[in-house]
Amino acid sequence: MTPKQAWVLALASLASFMMALDSQVVTTALPTIRRDLSASIEQLEWTVNAYNLSFAVLLLTGAALGDRFGRRRMFVTGLTVFTLASVGCAMSTDIGTLIVARTVQGVGAAMVLPLSLTLISAIFPPERRGKAMGLYLGLTGLATFSGPFIGGVIAEGLAWQWIFWLNLPIGVAAVLLTLRRVDESAGPNSRLDQGGVVLMTLGSLGIVWGLVRGNLAGWGSAEVLGALTLGVVLVIAFVFWERHSEAPMLPMRFFRLRAFSTANAANFCVFASLYGTLFFLPQYFQTAQGFGPFEAGLRLMPWTATLMICAPIAGKLADKYSARTFVAAGLLLQTIGMGWIVLVAGPGTSYATLLPGLIVSGVGITSAMPAAQRSVVGAVRPPEIGQASGAFMMLRIFGGVFGVAVAVAVFTGAGSHVSPEEFGGGFTAAMGTVVAFAFTGMLVALGIPGRRPAEAPRAPALSGTDRGGNR
Repeated sequence: MTPKQAWVLALASLASFMMALDSQVVTTALPTIRRDLSASIEQLEWTVNAYNLSFAVLLLTGAALGDRFGRRRMFVTGLTVFTLASVGCAMSTDIGTLIVARTVQGVGAAMVLPLSLTLISAIFPPERRGKAMGLYLGLTGLATFSGPFIGGVIAEGLAWQWIFWLNLPIGVAAVLLTLRRVDESAGPNSRLDQGGVVLMTLGSLGIVWGLVRGNLAGWGSAEVLGALTLGVVLVIAFVFWERHSEAPMLPMRFFRLRAFSTANAANFCVFASLYGTLFFLPQYFQTAQGFGPFEAGLRLMPWTATLMICAPIAGKLADKYSARTFVAAGLLLQTIGMGWIVLVAGPGTSYATLLPGLIVSGVGITSAMPAAQRSVVGAVRPPEIGQASGAFMMLRIFGGVFGVAVAVAVFTGAGSHVSPEEFGGGFTAAMGTVVAFAFTGMLVALGIPGRRPAEAPRAPALSGTDRGGNR
């Protein structure tokens, strides 16, 4: 690894770490925030959803801005926005201000995270890209692993505001080091696809809004049906627009590349299964088995720790073997591990009985992620990595939101929080949904090309209208 590669990997991983940590510690501190700001449950939910909405709908736009105006420049801009918004969160004296600041945090994250993946993919050659992505995910896993504990310590020992003040020194250091150590680069398009930005932003907003609100407002409500319908119509309009745009933010010809389309679809299932599991496992340990938040976090450690250990190993091996092997095998292990949880989980189930399923699931899900990323960015030409990264990140977040929405709907139909027994019935049904997502993803992953990934597009570069619109 050259010094430049090491700096890019370290700074991209640091940015990802900061945002993953922020997400985890905020979740832990929600009860304290509710008491201090006299927030309702609905308002508290929006401190999480406001971030997720702005983040999800602007991911592809963030990648496009990096390609147009400079990846380092927009990466630094996103870090600055996120850091300043964190200060705004820390200084909030009412729940409304906190929700607005969290929304702005999501805007900053939407610029940083896809560009962090782009910077890594662009500077590492194909034969070393999987290992780099594994290390990147491993550091993100450290934030996932430590976040609940850090959040608990800060919320109980200091004040919840410090979970946001923590971002200030990290963000300032990341900005200064990026300006000093990372070279500027840009994508192939010299113009911003304004029509594509508007259509995709509004379409994504409609879909994510409908998924987030479905279980609260009702899936048959005018709000949810209207948002989902409008979102789908606008996304279809986006596809037609991109096919005829001379400078598309997402060339539709990418989806004719089997490695790109199948790896993205499989990764959608990876994160649907992962987020559904993340949503319900902590609740299971607390509601069904009666443990406190700290004890529940301890019991999740073998599952979350696999991201730190297995992701770098799987990423390195994916450089030697095909991505299909690791994505399909990883999703098979997730199917087996969560399938075991479905069979044995109950209010009185011992932790030793659950542990094998947690470990197998964790190994599987963390083996699939770096291989899927590698397959997607390896399917396009080097100048197009930014566009591919933005699409990958956006579909990943859509998968997570979709997975939680469906799992919660299934849980609501089969159980409740009234008693441990009622929760157990709903939990088993929800975990069955998680298993179905993983198994579906495994079947999709079998369609990923079996050859070793490479800089796939070896055909000569397209020119004129063909470059963007496929006319």
